[in-house]
Amino acid sequence: MLPKWLVLNWRVILLCILVGSAVTPVILSYSIKVLTRGRCYTVLSQVPAKPVAIVFGAGVWADGTPTPMLADRVQGAIDLYRSGQVQKILMTGDNATPEYNEVVAMQRYAEQHGVPATAIKLDYAGFSTYESCYRAKEIFGIDQAVLVTQQYHLPRAVYTCNRLGVDAVGYGTQDWGRFRDDSMRFYAQRELLATVKAVLEVHLLHPKPTFLGPFEGM
Repeated sequence: MLPKWLVLNWRVILLCILVGSAVTPVILSYSIKVLTRGRCYTVLSQVPAKPVAIVFGAGVWADGTPTPMLADRVQGAIDLYRSGQVQKILMTGDNATPEYNEVVAMQRYAEQHGVPATAIKLDYAGFSTYESCYRAKEIFGIDQAVLVTQQYHLPRAVYTCNRLGVDAVGYGTQDWGRFRDDSMRFYAQRELLATVKAVLEVHLLHPKPTFLGPFEGM
């Protein structure tokens, strides 16, 4: 039988582990928001001009049309293009199967709203924020970009791209108040865990993307 003091110490250690597991994602998320605050914008006219806008995938419906969240992201890039703040748009998302194609849906939406096909490039293997940023640099040769996504996701995206060698700022589209509160609570909670994963990827694990392939350029 273990001595009482040892049992107590293990309880304290277990409590510290549990508390640390709960607090660490919050601390990391807050830290990344602070570090990227000067690079994240919500007003279109304040976004610094960059050569390229990078739009991250956010789901398509069964009929192949963008979800409202994805449509808002693409619309943000369209607005940047129309205002002359970017010259090209990289659509990066999931096309893991022939039946599911985020980037073609994004391209179709942008073209329907006046963006010429010559200004659009597609990244079919942007399976995560990390992979999209990695491929933006290594496959498409992007050194500077405006990242377009919802505000809750923007700090992590900007932080990840900057750490992977892309001089990135971000344009955050509306989320809270635009989408249902229960949906946003889910996304906010998931973002905490995704932030921990992002920090591990850029500082410790350095994984290669699922696919690399030849250089394509913009």
